[in-house]
Amino acid sequence: MASKHKPDDRSDNVERIQETIDNTVKNMRKAEDMMALMEDGSKSKKDLKEKNERRAMSLEAMRREIREEALDRERGYQ
Repeated sequence: MASKHKPDDRSDNVERIQETIDNTVKNMRKAEDMMALMEDGSKSKKDLKEKNERRAMSLEAMRREIREEALDRERGYQ
């Protein structure tokens, strides 16, 4: 029996992306708080710093995506 393709429902994309952005920012702040308590030069601190740099890059991409989704909504795309 073939499975039916689920229609593409993008109606909540902006909200989902915004929630992901909010969670990412929260995690970045927690990591910054943790780094403040760590010794300079420690591997853990370096790892957290690198992770936050990757998070920042992801935030840029998510913010671009949310703008595109918002524009699509204005244009009437579903």
